[in-house]
Amino acid sequence: MNMKIETAEMSSVEKALERATAVYGLDTSELLERAGELAEQAKGEQSLLYALNHITMDQPDWTYVAAELYASDLYKKAAEHRGYSASEKYGDFYKLIQELTHVGIYSKELLFSYSQEEITELGLEVEPERDLLFNYIGLFLLADRYLAKNYEGRLFELPQERFLVIAMTLMQNEPKERRLELVKEAYWAMSHLYMTVATPTLSNAGKSFGQLSSCFIDTVDDSLDGIYLNNWDIARLSKDGGGIGIYYGKVRALGSDIKKFKGNSSGVVPWIRLLNDTAVSVDQLGQRQGAVAIYLDVFHKDIMNGFLDLKTNNGDERRKAHDIFTGVSIPDLFMKRLQEKDENGRSIGEWHTFCPHQVKQVMGWKDANGNALGLEDFYDERDTKYFSDKYQEAVDHPLLPRKTYRAMEIMARIMVSQLETGTPYMFYRDEVNRQNPNKHTRGRGLTSIYCSNLCTEIMQNMSVTTIVNEYTDEDGNLVMIRKPGDFVVCNLSSINLPRAVKADVLERLVPIQTRMLDNVIDLNTISVGQAEVTNKKYRAIGLGTFGWHHLLALEGIHWESEKAVEFADKLYEEIAYQIIRASMQLAEEKGAFSQFSGSEWHTGEYFERRNYTSERWNDLQQQVATTGVRNGWMMAVAPNSSTAKIGGSTDGIDPLYAVEYAEEKKNFKFKVTAPDLNHNTYDFYRRSRHVLDQKWSIRQNAARQRHIDQSISFNFYVPHTIKAKELLELHLEAWKQNLKTTYYVRSTSQAEIEECEACQS
Repeated sequence: MNMKIETAEMSSVEKALERATAVYGLDTSELLERAGELAEQAKGEQSLLYALNHITMDQPDWTYVAAELYASDLYKKAAEHRGYSASEKYGDFYKLIQELTHVGIYSKELLFSYSQEEITELGLEVEPERDLLFNYIGLFLLADRYLAKNYEGRLFELPQERFLVIAMTLMQNEPKERRLELVKEAYWAMSHLYMTVATPTLSNAGKSFGQLSSCFIDTVDDSLDGIYLNNWDIARLSKDGGGIGIYYGKVRALGSDIKKFKGNSSGVVPWIRLLNDTAVSVDQLGQRQGAVAIYLDVFHKDIMNGFLDLKTNNGDERRKAHDIFTGVSIPDLFMKRLQEKDENGRSIGEWHTFCPHQVKQVMGWKDANGNALGLEDFYDERDTKYFSDKYQEAVDHPLLPRKTYRAMEIMARIMVSQLETGTPYMFYRDEVNRQNPNKHTRGRGLTSIYCSNLCTEIMQNMSVTTIVNEYTDEDGNLVMIRKPGDFVVCNLSSINLPRAVKADVLERLVPIQTRMLDNVIDLNTISVGQAEVTNKKYRAIGLGTFGWHHLLALEGIHWESEKAVEFADKLYEEIAYQIIRASMQLAEEKGAFSQFSGSEWHTGEYFERRNYTSERWNDLQQQVATTGVRNGWMMAVAPNSSTAKIGGSTDGIDPLYAVEYAEEKKNFKFKVTAPDLNHNTYDFYRRSRHVLDQKWSIRQNAARQRHIDQSISFNFYVPHTIKAKELLELHLEAWKQNLKTTYYVRSTSQAEIEECEACQS
């Protein structure tokens, strides 16, 4: 029998349960009965604790009860701090912007760009009922990390206002005759949780501090100036909250000459240790230490001379860098050498490593402009083996120093480090450069992309920044002129797959999401000049997704199935079509990116390589050739852990950790269940990520990778008992399936690995 809840404390629980019934169609009668039975135990704030403590696999819907109770508390705090009645939930929007602008939290641009009448009209768009879409952990994370507070830490901004401020910020420079319409459309997309913006945008849009982009990638020149200027640039970006990827493959190896003095180079490890100290000491807006990933080629002489041991717990601590992350750039030829065996099945493939400085000195390779080239500057096409031929030339040269190993010896060291630390990441350089739609800026066979970012999903053209002149001007100021290289910037946003696909809104959602991302490029203020130049040169964006496992469960598709692979292929082709069309329409309105002419978007090779031959694809290809596209790169799937939780779904393209578990970070530990868990979906969740056959994950990822012009943050989940042969087979399978990168190897014995917050989107 349902018991009447009489206490004031429990009435809020009852109200939330009734709301859950109305909004979600949940059967809360049993929950109400249990709440009534324990009504006397609930006093004051205990009603929220009561709801939280009852989130279980059997009663997952208590998360919505807890979320509404928590939202009520947010309304009370905001009303108290802003001076209005809590019964209104949301106060005067214009007054909020005025007040937070006055104290310096909001940027003055909002009041400068929009009139009071426009802001008042937009304030009427706020729908408090959409706060009911959040589960508890999603609302908690949004409030704890992203809602605007004053300098004393008092809450002022509420969830729907954060979404509306982001929309206003990103649309402020659109034509006035349709600007409000675009703001409302962006608010529609975010407030329905159909999408999320990147963490820096979610946190900083509309505010007077911070920047909006997620990650940056730099190429370090082989010079003292290049190394220290890179460190300076990284410090400035890290201060503003950016995750960093750095390519160190051009820096000379240990024992190389300096100014013809033999054996003087200390190699890459000491410089990486310096970057490690920068990452620790220059934190991201006081919230977390800097996050830096450093990539090195597997043919670099220092790969086995400290690089693969940087994060492990054994060896000389003076050659460790525990706070950075590592990645290895791997050519096809190395993977082929791994498979060379004698008649007894023993691995015999040899692998030679070289100092990049010595390669340039001895081999004398030049590009069309007379610049010296190293092995790192070549990649293999399918038909012409540019890298393999140059590698063999280097091997055959009698005067070129090298260090020789069995290829399997190097791979074993890679895998040992992965099982202990999760890294290094794997970056398959030939496939990355083959699939690059903008390789025309360098030419076939010459590397344009040397590494990825901190989360392995960004693939854009890279080159070194150099000092070309330094002089004293007439006022006595020392002026340094730097020739900017391609310093990669990634601007991210992600589709909440289960919500957007089930609501059938992709065709409406992707254009507004693309416009929002494109506007980030023009609005952003990046402290490193060459990064800003590159950002506007290519106008690269990264539309991603999260909630893949959640969507499979809703669709009744098992992870380990051919149907899941086919679904991935079909869905990501649709997303690719929608964003390429949206970028083409933006180009028609605002102009194509500056390097469009001669690109594979222009020539049509991008479409042909992916076998896009249907009538609608042919039509789009012709339109793109005529009009151009606004963005040089368009898709990238980031990890999406925190923002996936805000969206009420599963991380990125990862399988779920468990049907029921405790989500724990530095300042909380909450019970969590699989999203939309019920008797229909349970069977599709019950095999957790470390139990699932990873080869099915590889196949799914290969299917979606075909449609993504950049890459995907793709983890391997393995038991700690995995054998070396089994892990090797996973890496070989990933390479054979034409994956561009793999992210962490997550073993059941590892401590939890901190994700890069910047790439959450």
